Amino acid sequence: MADLLATLQELEHLGVGFVSLTEALDLTTPAGRAMAALLAVSRSSKETFLRERVRAGLAHARQNGKRLGRPVTAGLQADKARSCIVPASAKAEIARRLQIGRTSVRRFWLDLISRRNKVRSPRCRFPR
Repeated sequence: MADLLATLQELEHLGVGFVSLTEALDLTTPAGRAMAALLAVSRSSKETFLRERVRAGLAHARQNGKRLGRPVTAGLQADKARSCIVPASAKAEIARRLQIGRTSVRRFWLDLISRRNKVRSPRCRFPR
């Protein structure tokens, strides 16, 4: 909103009047400028109230022991995914069977390569 007001003020200094046809708002008149100021204040206060409500909701959730953020489902399957990774295996197939994302399987695969971990389980066991 501050950018809009700065742009409108710059236009006014250049001698350009602003008339919004969709909102029927004429900023070349005193009443139009007053209405624009009221809209700016209303928008600003609405953002402030929303921000406060979100922060209060997050604090309440933390107080009640709720874990915030993305679930760690892929992390729980990391050992199974690593045990199933062999050079010829399809990452998409491993991801589908373990019900995790292909990107997670790829991340585990890259981690496995970077650690030069040569130990692999002889059998890959997928949940049925």
